[in-house]
Amino acid sequence: MPEGPEIRRAADRVAAAIEGRRAEDVFFAFERLKRFEEVLSGQVVDEVTTRGKAMLTRFAGGLSVYSHNQLYGRWVVMSGSRTPRTGRQLRFAVNAGNRRALLYSASDIEVLDRDAERDHPFLSQLGPDLLSESPSRAELADRLADPSFSGRQLGALLLDQRFVAGLGNYLRADILFEAGIHPRRRAADCAVDECERLADRMLVLVRRAYRTRGVTLPDARYAALRKNGVKRPAARFWVYGREGRHCRICDDLVEQAAVGGRKVFWCPRCQPDRRRR
Repeated sequence: MPEGPEIRRAADRVAAAIEGRRAEDVFFAFERLKRFEEVLSGQVVDEVTTRGKAMLTRFAGGLSVYSHNQLYGRWVVMSGSRTPRTGRQLRFAVNAGNRRALLYSASDIEVLDRDAERDHPFLSQLGPDLLSESPSRAELADRLADPSFSGRQLGALLLDQRFVAGLGNYLRADILFEAGIHPRRRAADCAVDECERLADRMLVLVRRAYRTRGVTLPDARYAALRKNGVKRPAARFWVYGREGRHCRICDDLVEQAAVGGRKVFWCPRCQPDRRRR
């Protein structure tokens, strides 16, 4: 599933195409949404923004189109009347002059007014968005200390969109690696400086992944790997997807296990398990 940086970059592309433009034509594939085609057609697209892994296309009349790509959704931006060659099914489209924003394969699409957007069962439960809302390091450290979150294993907590919005599998693994914290530890097990470091790494790695199209390694280290012939997929991450391979820092072998229902990866030397027994 695309994580926050990927959805934010998709929103940037869509915004560049249709934000501030009049939607000459709006299309919905689902019958329950067909009535909104006429309502939204002719309105200006005020804003294209994200909340975690969800996108909101806001129209001047006060309605927003909520979409969540989940596993298979994909946004395509086209010029003119061209249509991409794809076997995917078109679900939602906005035609704004010579620019078109097309959403394929997504099934989680709704039209919301501002009250419904505020009360939406997914949106209303989200924690702060690390890209769109830019919480401070202190605010994130305070959330880690909150009793609602502090007793949970960090490997599971970082996937909980109620804690922070936009993190997924590759980000949680490499955030915990850069923070030097084992995924089975709890915030309650960590010293204040460890929680502060974790909060800092959350912000740094999410913004780095957004800027680099999904690379979590620092620029110089990634560039060195690529210069030495390592292909992009193998050079992107610290530990994610690298079980059984040598840690990029200490040369120990990366391990993996299921935490929070999904595989997480860590280096046993760089991220020692210091849980309270």
